[in-house]
Parts: sequence; C-alpha cells; structure tokens
Amino acid sequence: MGANFPTIDPVATGLNIQRLRKEKGLSVRDIQAWFRFDTPRAIYKWQSGQSLPSVDNLYALSVLLEVPMDAIIVGKSAQ
Repeated sequence: MGANFPTIDPVATGLNIQRLRKEKGLSVRDIQAWFRFDTPRAIYKWQSGQSLPSVDNLYALSVLLEVPMDAIIVGKSAQ
C-alpha cells in the first residue's frame, strides 16, 4: 500500500473546466443557463479552483461538455 491516497487538484480541475468549456464554444453564461443558476458565481468558483462541482453538477457538466466525468477531474500529482 505504498501509493498515495488519490485527491483532486481543484485549481487544475478548474482550468480544465474552463478549457473544455471554451473548446465547446460555450460562455460562462451558457453554463449558468444550463444549470439554471441565478448567477454565474459557482461557475467562476469552479474555474478558479475555489470550489468543485457537486457530483450531480459534475455529471450534468459532463453531459453538457460531452466528456466523461473523469475527463473533467484532474488528480493531484504524487508529492
């Protein structure tokens, strides 16, 4: 059991969400409308790594971006 416990890198995941969003030609407002959020704040927090989407939101994001959920998440490198 020498492997490190797997964790998510929130900043790298946020940058990945931003990259995937731009590749699909979607704006932050497009994603806000998809989720029916009142403001785009959550999306900006995801993209900056301040927070991660819930599992439900991660699944919905994967459907919108047409990628598997594990293509959105970026794991932390071993220290």
